[in-house]
Amino acid sequence: MYVLLVASAFNSLTQRVHAELRDHGHRVAVELALPGSDLAAAVRRHDADLIIAPMLTTALPEEVWASRTCLIVHPGPVGDRGPSSLDRAVQEQVARWGVTVLQAGAEMDAGDVWASVECPVPPVAKSDLYRGEIADAALRAVLLAVERFASGAHTPLPQDPATARTRPYLRQDARRIDWENDSTDRVLRTLRAADSRPGVLDELLGGEWYLHGGHPEPRLRGRPGALLATRAGAVCRATADGAVWIPELRARRVPGRPAPVKLPATLALGDLLPPLREHPAPPPHADARGRTWADIRYREEGPAGFLSFSFPGGAMSTAQCRRLLDAYRAACARPTSVLVLGGGRDFFSNGIHLGVIEAAADPARESWDNINAMDDLVEAVLTTTDRLVVAALGGNAAAGGAMLALAADEVWCRTGVVLNPHYRLMGLSGSEYWTYTL
Repeated sequence: MYVLLVASAFNSLTQRVHAELRDHGHRVAVELALPGSDLAAAVRRHDADLIIAPMLTTALPEEVWASRTCLIVHPGPVGDRGPSSLDRAVQEQVARWGVTVLQAGAEMDAGDVWASVECPVPPVAKSDLYRGEIADAALRAVLLAVERFASGAHTPLPQDPATARTRPYLRQDARRIDWENDSTDRVLRTLRAADSRPGVLDELLGGEWYLHGGHPEPRLRGRPGALLATRAGAVCRATADGAVWIPELRARRVPGRPAPVKLPATLALGDLLPPLREHPAPPPHADARGRTWADIRYREEGPAGFLSFSFPGGAMSTAQCRRLLDAYRAACARPTSVLVLGGGRDFFSNGIHLGVIEAAADPARESWDNINAMDDLVEAVLTTTDRLVVAALGGNAAAGGAMLALAADEVWCRTGVVLNPHYRLMGLSGSEYWTYTL
């Protein structure tokens, strides 16, 4: 069939649906539902057999859904309705959730059901869950719905209004953290439910900031709400019964000025940050259970070393690239015959950190430094000859991150991982050694 994907952005799920449908023999095109665009005209121009919306933040025009079958991918079980479905699932700590593929109509999320797939909800951030269990369930549901539509013999099931539950957008007043009284568990659930969008709006050091990401800290303690320490660009903040690490902050937008970007917390705060002790992560093997947060870890099992890393959004700044290069060189100095690079469940890497570059006093200089730091890391992996290097991708990789993976001797990917090198349309030559790895 000819399938048209309509999406608010060509995000990871839309990319995966695009790739999977093509693998199943369908012809696939994409149209972005952007402000001011004439989506109805685009749909008429394509004249596709079926329209699927993997990620849509606005309603389809009636002119579109009334004239042809349009399937909406909703990140919630049958009967769940509303724009904050996944946020609420994480904040309420449900054990199981699901994805429903339903037919678009006049009422949001109320159309007939073509397919629905359940999935577990591990204790991870919303964005991690979205790219993991939710994306897996979405693909199964989409492929089932497409198969049913193509058969011409399937009748979608109407939803039961008696079991439907429409819940409103989860606004900031429902996400607010009470640092004096909220437990670490409560704070983490709130932060994870807002990651990576919209973040949790909070007051800190006389300003308003959106907090992004959260990890428990088992040892540090202090007055609730106080900043206790820094680590690799993150800040540690005390809760009512413990503390959490917050890796990124985003300033609240000022009317008439460009939208701020997410940045490492210490960089975002800049001169506002009081003198705090840099509290480094424990050295390798010192915290085998990994109870305290660290964005780079190393462990060994027999002749194999495992160097894992996890940077917010997969972006790697100059400093992060250099720290990972130092850790890689240290791992290569160990008496192992195999080195496994990566292995986390979310992003492997998306390459250089555009946010840090944009916020730099000299963006051109920071861009140059960042690309060279990324190149140095890729070169180190590419030129390692004394052991087998395996890139283990539990999540997606793009741009320089894809090249970092391809520099290894072998690349092992979880089913469903999306690799997006980008280079064909960017006119780059030689960046991150891609000419040697593709």
